Amino acid sequence: MAKITRKPVPRKAAAPKKARAAVAKPKPGEKTAPAKKSLKAIRPWTPAEVREVFSRFRKANSEPKGELEHVNPFTLLVAVVLSAQATDAGVNKATRALFEIADTPQKMLDLGEERLRDYIKTIGLYRTKAKNVIALSAKLLSEFGGEVPRTRAEIESLPGAGRKTANVVLNMAFGEHTMAVDTHVFRVGNRTALAPGKTPLEVELGLEKVIPAEFMLHAHHWLILHGRYTCLARKPRCEVCLINDLCRWPEKTV
Repeated sequence: MAKITRKPVPRKAAAPKKARAAVAKPKPGEKTAPAKKSLKAIRPWTPAEVREVFSRFRKANSEPKGELEHVNPFTLLVAVVLSAQATDAGVNKATRALFEIADTPQKMLDLGEERLRDYIKTIGLYRTKAKNVIALSAKLLSEFGGEVPRTRAEIESLPGAGRKTANVVLNMAFGEHTMAVDTHVFRVGNRTALAPGKTPLEVELGLEKVIPAEFMLHAHHWLILHGRYTCLARKPRCEVCLINDLCRWPEKTV
């Protein structure tokens, strides 16, 4: 029998290791770009500067209003619950017709979850939100006499309502000095270094600590409007900013 021989299979050559990119060293006399400042390295605001900021906001808009349309504390509560991950304009478009027929917890229960979904189906997460609105309406009737409660803990106990919802309702419906931190307030607090924080709660507590009491009733509206129309996320309008000379943001364009 003939002997079968197999040729050895040549091994693939190992891929050459990538050489580390050489770090270019600055030439003698060459200027290098300054490193960005961390928030901790930025000079803190003085009380006089904080007062100046909110004095300017008050002078420009003495009675700022929230943009969610409502007719009473209950419809405000519902509107805020519906506004999670949605725009105020989108919520208003859906609730104008809704609040004409369901502006109390009992009327909302009578409307029912299925019909409620038809009114708010243009809003994101509308199925979950409809379930929460019906559930919070039932809880308001069974535990609070059909009235929106006036403490943060009680509002937070309602389905679909969190700390931000409670702060908005307490401020707008009952005149409490609360600070509702949405994406706009969170951005402004951090970008300006007025109240830097890693979480909305840190920013909320920081703002409450530095803002004088005389401005607290309207402070969160001023900051929301500033973030929504001037201190934009992608292209902040530093050239028209009322506080650009005081702002600590290292990347501001003026």
